[in-house]
Amino acid sequence: MRTFAGIPEELGKEENAAIVIIPVPYDGTSTYGKGADKGFEALMDASENMELYDIETNSEVYERGIFVAPAVIEATSPEAMCNAVEKTTDVYLETGKFVSLFGGEHSISIGAIRSFKKKYENLSVLQLDAHSDLRPEFHGSACNHACAMHAASKNTNLVQVGIRSMDAVELPFVKEENFFDMYRINSTPDWMDEVLNQLGEEVYLTIDLDVFDPSIMPSTGTPEPGGMYWYDVITLVRRVVEEKTLVGFDIVELAPVEGVPAPDFMAAKLLYKILSYKFNS
Repeated sequence: MRTFAGIPEELGKEENAAIVIIPVPYDGTSTYGKGADKGFEALMDASENMELYDIETNSEVYERGIFVAPAVIEATSPEAMCNAVEKTTDVYLETGKFVSLFGGEHSISIGAIRSFKKKYENLSVLQLDAHSDLRPEFHGSACNHACAMHAASKNTNLVQVGIRSMDAVELPFVKEENFFDMYRINSTPDWMDEVLNQLGEEVYLTIDLDVFDPSIMPSTGTPEPGGMYWYDVITLVRRVVEEKTLVGFDIVELAPVEGVPAPDFMAAKLLYKILSYKFNS
């Protein structure tokens, strides 16, 4: 039995775990860099070399138990994958455990958000991303990675942070007061306060790793220049956990590069850091 971060097997069993990680190694619609389907294995490898004591929170969240669910491997079509993710997320949300997902490309979030929306009627979605992902459809599918947030923009309170690349076709779906592109962030000293003000009480967090500057996160499908850095991201996440109710999250778009382990380790640390915040709040 392989466990996240190499924690003891007893703490990795479903019956003993307060936390569930659902892997979705899907890379069916990416259009530039490939490899997001290999992201979870790279994360698991890196996590086994990570210190489990978190200095900032003075905690060891792994003691709450972290169960790695069987991977969602449906790949016959983007639509089938989204449906499978939704159904799997439904199952684990019913257990009362804290549910997170790890991609895979960003289209996996479509099914996850559908599931969380059924449980949390007034759901806010906080998207950290280089791309707005608001296309109604792309390459013949509404379940394309470029459409990952389109449904959320209609069905939830979507707040977008870190955006610095989009197509004009997406503009009608942007909610200006909820749109924190890098230009707005860099010109607004209290931008985090404004983000928190736009969020409702119950928040689902989706992090596309390309939100980070490619100088620290090159291992992603479309590494856009001018991104965010580690402490900006984790400070925002910590404030969300402290000031709102984080109901779940996903991390997507890790496309590992052979011989460049730092981004894999960073992704593992990010996942563990979010859990440390959540269970220390």
